[in-house]
Amino acid sequence: MTGSDDEPIELVVTEEEAGERLDRVLSARDLGWSRTTVQRWIEAGRVEVDGAAVSRRTPVQAGASVVIRPLPPPPSTAEPEDIPLAIIHEDEDLLVLDKAAGLVVHPAPGHPGGTLVNALLHHAQLADAPLGDGLLGDGSLEGDGATERPGIVHRLDKDTSGVMVVAKTAVAREGLIALFKEHDVERVYRAIALGGPPERATWETTMGRHPRDRKRFTSRTTRGKRAVTHLRCLERLHGAALVECRLETGRTHQIRVHLSDHGFPILADPVYGRRSRDPRVLAAAEAIGRQALHAGVLAFVHPVGGVPMRFETPPPADFEAALALLRG
Repeated sequence: MTGSDDEPIELVVTEEEAGERLDRVLSARDLGWSRTTVQRWIEAGRVEVDGAAVSRRTPVQAGASVVIRPLPPPPSTAEPEDIPLAIIHEDEDLLVLDKAAGLVVHPAPGHPGGTLVNALLHHAQLADAPLGDGLLGDGSLEGDGATERPGIVHRLDKDTSGVMVVAKTAVAREGLIALFKEHDVERVYRAIALGGPPERATWETTMGRHPRDRKRFTSRTTRGKRAVTHLRCLERLHGAALVECRLETGRTHQIRVHLSDHGFPILADPVYGRRSRDPRVLAAAEAIGRQALHAGVLAFVHPVGGVPMRFETPPPADFEAALALLRG
């Protein structure tokens, strides 16, 4: 394979790939783009096989020459905003931050500004780093569609706190996307789960959109993507438990859905939770005012330098306040 950010990419179909659909071959090559992105380029005539534009469903033959002319990313419409960031680590290629609960990751209907993306663009300007130039992550890794966001390769829900990594260069972005796709990133969360969850459990399900509420997800479906969560109970509390959840996959709302669907919803989760009648549990829910979920650990190999990196942050004050009420 040859090519750069502004040159066509050329590759040759192998014997193992012969007979497969073109879009499947390209998305399986770990080129740094999602299958949705590749399909869009094929339909736009920006992918040729032996010099001819073809359909994404076209089966390819061994030895065929494939030329990809990537579409240049559209400019970000987000405006820089001076929003404080808790940056844990930063180098030329990426930055790692402790996202505060309540901070939306990217602009969306209802949240046109005041997001992490707006804050990152402002920070990049101050640091004289072109974060917004050509760094458009494809959010399909998290199962929520191909939405362009500068530097974002994964995300946390608005009311989930914790560690996130953001790409500053195209090379870092593609490397991080590949790591997430291959599940080569360690992600450990802490949550306060209602009821009495087991000491240990591994939940492997299919996860997809809820059939009646498209804003929700469910693991009680045969249609969707594979989702795996490893659970460990850390501490028994009054009416609840402090649990550790290790992600093997990273689907939208995965931990919230798995805990809820197995009967142990997260404290104060407004979508997947339940209202308790216990006064102490109610007080704990009011103390945190959001789902009690914190991304505490993020570990990966640096996509450019190849150095193992591990970052850990403690749960914020609101999480600890809820814990204290349930510990009694």
